[in-house]
Amino acid sequence: MDDTANKSPRLIRVVLADDHALVLEGLCSMLGNEVDIEVVATATDGAGLLEALRRHAPDVAVVDLQMPNVDGLTSLQRIRAEGLSVRVLVLSAFGDGESIQSAMEQWAAGFALKTEPPQQTIAAIRQVYYGHMVFPGSARRWILRQREDTDLIEELSAREWEVLGLVSQGLSNPHVAETLHLSESTIKFHLQNIFQKLVVTNRTEAARYFHEHQPRSGSFPGRSD
Repeated sequence: MDDTANKSPRLIRVVLADDHALVLEGLCSMLGNEVDIEVVATATDGAGLLEALRRHAPDVAVVDLQMPNVDGLTSLQRIRAEGLSVRVLVLSAFGDGESIQSAMEQWAAGFALKTEPPQQTIAAIRQVYYGHMVFPGSARRWILRQREDTDLIEELSAREWEVLGLVSQGLSNPHVAETLHLSESTIKFHLQNIFQKLVVTNRTEAARYFHEHQPRSGSFPGRSD
Protein backbone atom coordinates (compact mmCIF):
# COMPACT_ATOMS: atom_id res chain seq x y z
CA MET A 1 0.00 0.00 0.00
CA ASP A 2 1.32 3.41 -0.95
CA ASP A 3 1.44 5.55 2.18
CA THR A 4 3.00 8.64 0.62
CA ALA A 5 -0.27 10.51 0.99
CA ASN A 6 0.02 10.10 4.76
CA LYS A 7 3.50 11.56 4.97
CA SER A 8 3.86 15.04 6.45
CA PRO A 9 5.46 17.73 4.29
CA ARG A 10 9.15 18.34 4.96
CA LEU A 11 9.68 20.93 7.66
CA ILE A 12 11.58 24.10 6.88
CA ARG A 13 14.27 24.09 9.56
CA VAL A 14 15.07 27.62 10.73
CA VAL A 15 17.68 29.28 12.94
CA LEU A 16 16.85 32.74 14.32
CA ALA A 17 19.50 35.32 15.24
CA ASP A 18 18.65 38.60 16.95
CA ASP A 19 20.09 40.35 20.00
CA HIS A 20 16.66 41.40 21.28
CA ALA A 21 15.00 38.77 23.47
CA LEU A 22 11.51 40.06 22.72
CA VAL A 23 12.09 39.75 18.98
CA LEU A 24 13.36 36.19 19.35
CA GLU A 25 10.46 35.20 21.59
CA GLY A 26 7.97 36.78 19.23
CA LEU A 27 9.43 35.04 16.17
CA CYS A 28 9.57 31.68 17.96
CA SER A 29 5.95 32.01 19.06
CA MET A 30 4.80 33.10 15.62
CA LEU A 31 6.64 30.34 13.76
CA GLY A 32 5.56 27.74 16.31
CA ASN A 33 2.06 28.00 14.87
CA GLU A 34 3.20 27.10 11.36
CA VAL A 35 2.89 23.40 10.49
CA ASP A 36 5.70 23.49 7.91
CA ILE A 37 8.32 25.48 9.85
CA GLU A 38 10.47 24.37 12.78
CA VAL A 39 12.79 26.65 14.77
CA VAL A 40 15.78 24.45 15.60
CA ALA A 41 17.92 27.05 17.37
CA THR A 42 18.22 30.71 18.30
CA ALA A 43 21.20 33.01 18.80
CA THR A 44 21.75 36.49 20.17
CA ASP A 45 24.95 37.29 18.29
CA GLY A 46 26.85 36.29 15.20
CA ALA A 47 29.15 33.89 17.00
CA GLY A 48 26.17 31.98 18.38
CA LEU A 49 24.55 32.03 14.93
CA LEU A 50 27.58 30.45 13.27
CA GLU A 51 27.78 27.78 15.96
CA ALA A 52 24.08 26.99 15.50
CA LEU A 53 24.48 26.77 11.73
CA ARG A 54 27.38 24.35 12.02
CA ARG A 55 25.54 22.21 14.56
CA HIS A 56 22.03 22.09 13.11
CA ALA A 57 22.55 22.70 9.35
CA PRO A 58 19.19 24.50 8.95
CA ASP A 59 17.52 25.38 5.67
CA VAL A 60 17.03 29.08 6.44
CA ALA A 61 18.69 31.52 8.82
CA VAL A 62 16.76 34.65 9.80
CA VAL A 63 19.45 37.18 10.74
CA ASP A 64 19.42 40.67 12.19
CA LEU A 65 22.10 43.02 10.89
CA GLN A 66 22.75 44.75 14.21
CA MET A 67 24.19 42.17 16.62
CA PRO A 68 27.08 42.29 19.13
CA ASN A 69 30.44 40.54 18.77
CA VAL A 70 29.85 39.41 15.17
CA ASP A 71 27.25 41.47 13.31
CA GLY A 72 24.91 40.21 10.61
CA LEU A 73 27.00 41.24 7.60
CA THR A 74 30.16 39.72 9.07
CA SER A 75 28.16 36.56 9.78
CA LEU A 76 27.12 36.45 6.11
CA GLN A 77 30.76 36.76 5.05
CA ARG A 78 31.77 33.88 7.32
CA ILE A 79 28.85 31.73 6.19
CA ARG A 80 30.00 32.05 2.59
CA ALA A 81 33.67 31.65 3.49
CA GLU A 82 32.92 28.37 5.30
CA GLY A 83 30.63 27.19 2.53
CA LEU A 84 27.71 26.63 4.92
CA SER A 85 24.66 25.53 2.95
CA VAL A 86 21.95 27.82 4.30
CA ARG A 87 19.74 30.48 2.76
CA VAL A 88 19.85 33.73 4.72
CA LEU A 89 16.91 36.06 5.18
CA VAL A 90 17.98 39.38 6.67
CA LEU A 91 15.34 40.74 9.06
CA SER A 92 16.12 44.32 9.92
CA ALA A 93 14.55 47.46 11.34
CA PHE A 94 16.52 49.46 8.79
CA GLY A 95 15.45 49.43 5.15
CA ASP A 96 17.96 51.99 3.89
CA GLY A 97 19.69 51.48 0.60
CA GLU A 98 23.13 50.93 2.12
CA SER A 99 21.91 48.07 4.34
CA ILE A 100 20.08 46.42 1.44
CA GLN A 101 23.04 46.74 -0.92
CA SER A 102 25.43 45.34 1.70
CA ALA A 103 23.16 42.35 2.31
CA MET A 104 22.90 41.68 -1.43
CA GLU A 105 26.67 41.91 -1.88
CA GLN A 106 27.05 39.22 0.77
CA TRP A 107 24.60 36.95 -1.07
CA ALA A 108 21.64 37.26 1.26
CA ALA A 109 18.67 35.46 -0.29
CA GLY A 110 16.19 38.02 1.01
CA PHE A 111 15.63 41.16 3.03
CA ALA A 112 12.56 41.71 5.22
CA LEU A 113 11.63 44.57 7.51
CA LYS A 114 10.63 44.21 11.14
CA THR A 115 8.02 46.88 10.53
CA GLU A 116 6.15 44.65 8.07
CA PRO A 117 3.21 42.46 9.18
CA PRO A 118 4.35 39.13 10.71
CA GLN A 119 2.69 37.11 7.96
CA GLN A 120 5.00 38.76 5.42
CA THR A 121 8.02 37.54 7.36
CA ILE A 122 6.61 34.01 7.42
CA ALA A 123 5.94 34.20 3.68
CA ALA A 124 9.48 35.50 3.11
CA ILE A 125 10.96 32.50 4.96
CA ARG A 126 9.03 30.13 2.71
CA GLN A 127 9.97 32.03 -0.44
CA VAL A 128 13.65 32.04 0.48
CA TYR A 129 13.49 28.32 1.26
CA TYR A 130 12.08 27.61 -2.20
CA GLY A 131 14.86 29.58 -3.87
CA HIS A 132 13.21 32.94 -4.50
CA MET A 133 14.87 36.30 -3.95
CA VAL A 134 12.77 38.35 -1.53
CA PHE A 135 13.01 42.09 -1.04
CA PRO A 136 10.43 44.71 -0.01
CA GLY A 137 8.94 46.89 -2.73
CA SER A 138 10.87 49.95 -1.56
CA ALA A 139 14.09 47.94 -1.79
CA ARG A 140 13.34 46.82 -5.34
CA ARG A 141 12.78 50.43 -6.36
CA TRP A 142 16.03 51.48 -4.71
CA ILE A 143 17.95 48.66 -6.37
CA LEU A 144 16.76 49.68 -9.81
CA ARG A 145 17.54 53.34 -9.14
CA GLN A 146 21.17 52.35 -8.58
CA ARG A 147 21.47 51.00 -12.09
CA GLU A 148 22.65 53.19 -14.94
CA ASP A 149 19.87 55.25 -16.48
CA THR A 150 20.76 53.84 -19.87
CA ASP A 151 20.04 50.31 -18.61
CA LEU A 152 16.54 51.31 -17.60
CA ILE A 153 16.02 53.25 -20.80
CA GLU A 154 16.93 50.22 -22.88
CA GLU A 155 14.44 48.06 -20.98
CA LEU A 156 11.50 49.97 -22.47
CA SER A 157 10.54 49.37 -26.05
CA ALA A 158 9.95 52.31 -28.38
CA ARG A 159 6.21 51.62 -28.21
CA GLU A 160 6.30 51.63 -24.41
CA TRP A 161 8.07 54.98 -24.49
CA GLU A 162 5.31 56.30 -26.73
CA VAL A 163 2.64 55.07 -24.32
CA LEU A 164 4.54 56.48 -21.35
CA GLY A 165 4.95 59.83 -23.08
CA LEU A 166 1.20 60.16 -23.68
CA VAL A 167 0.40 59.04 -20.13
CA SER A 168 2.80 61.68 -18.82
CA GLN A 169 0.68 64.28 -20.66
CA GLY A 170 -2.30 63.21 -18.59
CA LEU A 171 -4.10 61.26 -21.30
CA SER A 172 -6.44 58.49 -20.19
CA ASN A 173 -6.10 54.94 -21.50
CA PRO A 174 -8.90 55.40 -24.08
CA HIS A 175 -7.27 58.58 -25.37
CA VAL A 176 -3.85 56.94 -25.55
CA ALA A 177 -5.41 54.02 -27.44
CA GLU A 178 -7.12 56.38 -29.88
CA THR A 179 -3.92 58.36 -30.47
CA LEU A 180 -1.84 55.28 -31.20
CA HIS A 181 -4.63 53.44 -33.04
CA LEU A 182 -4.46 50.56 -30.57
CA SER A 183 -7.04 48.83 -28.40
CA GLU A 184 -7.50 49.93 -24.81
CA SER A 185 -6.56 46.44 -23.60
CA THR A 186 -3.24 46.74 -25.46
CA ILE A 187 -2.54 50.02 -23.70
CA LYS A 188 -3.29 48.39 -20.34
CA PHE A 189 -0.90 45.59 -21.23
CA HIS A 190 1.86 48.09 -22.12
CA LEU A 191 1.30 49.98 -18.89
CA GLN A 192 1.58 46.82 -16.82
CA ASN A 193 4.92 46.10 -18.49
CA ILE A 194 6.08 49.68 -17.98
CA PHE A 195 5.19 49.64 -14.27
CA GLN A 196 7.00 46.34 -13.80
CA LYS A 197 10.14 47.38 -15.67
CA LEU A 198 10.42 50.73 -13.91
CA VAL A 199 9.33 49.25 -10.56
CA VAL A 200 6.63 51.86 -10.06
CA THR A 201 3.09 51.41 -8.82
CA ASN A 202 1.08 54.13 -10.53
CA ARG A 203 0.83 56.54 -13.46
CA THR A 204 2.21 59.47 -11.47
CA GLU A 205 5.47 57.67 -10.69
CA ALA A 206 5.76 56.49 -14.28
CA ALA A 207 5.15 60.00 -15.60
CA ARG A 208 7.78 61.38 -13.25
CA TYR A 209 10.31 58.93 -14.67
CA PHE A 210 9.42 59.99 -18.23
CA HIS A 211 9.89 63.68 -17.45
CA GLU A 212 13.28 62.96 -15.86
CA HIS A 213 14.50 60.78 -18.74
CA GLN A 214 12.47 61.82 -21.78
CA PRO A 215 14.38 61.83 -25.06
CA ARG A 216 15.55 65.20 -26.27
CA SER A 217 15.41 64.13 -29.90
CA GLY A 218 12.35 63.09 -31.82
CA SER A 219 13.13 59.38 -31.54
CA PHE A 220 12.54 57.18 -28.55
CA PRO A 221 15.63 55.62 -26.94
CA GLY A 222 14.28 52.17 -26.09
CA ARG A 223 14.73 48.92 -27.96
CA SER A 224 12.53 48.28 -30.99
CA ASP A 225 9.51 45.96 -30.68
